[in-house]
Amino acid sequence: MPKEKSIGAVVFQKHGKELLFLLLHYSAGHWGFPKGHVEAGETEKETLLRELREETSLTDVQIVPGFKQQTSYFFKGRDGTTFKEVVFYLLESNTGRVRLSHEHTGFQWLPFEKAVKKLSFKNTKNVLSRARDFLQQRRLQEFSKK
Repeated sequence: MPKEKSIGAVVFQKHGKELLFLLLHYSAGHWGFPKGHVEAGETEKETLLRELREETSLTDVQIVPGFKQQTSYFFKGRDGTTFKEVVFYLLESNTGRVRLSHEHTGFQWLPFEKAVKKLSFKNTKNVLSRARDFLQQRRLQEFSKK
């Protein structure tokens, strides 16, 4: 059975006290996160930053340490059923200016409640929930240090 590995980005930006998450509308019709295949010789983080730049033009981002979520699923393609693994990282963007690649037909920056409803697949909804929980826990830890 063929196998694929992609790296994805859960991208957020601070808008006042609210966090907004970036969702992309794929030409296939679903809403999801920026992601793409690992190329030969690339590390996961090199793939992450390359795919984010190619799909959104975002470069002014910081990877949030300590967050890494993996999902896997099967899909039917030209070569039959393929097993796909996607590893997601969490990134903070310093800008909301996105320029989409040809792979996408739209994007939105949304608060968690709206973003989780708009995402098309259960596994990406779970990744977003884990990212939000991670950020909330981190915020509580930072607050308790003050």
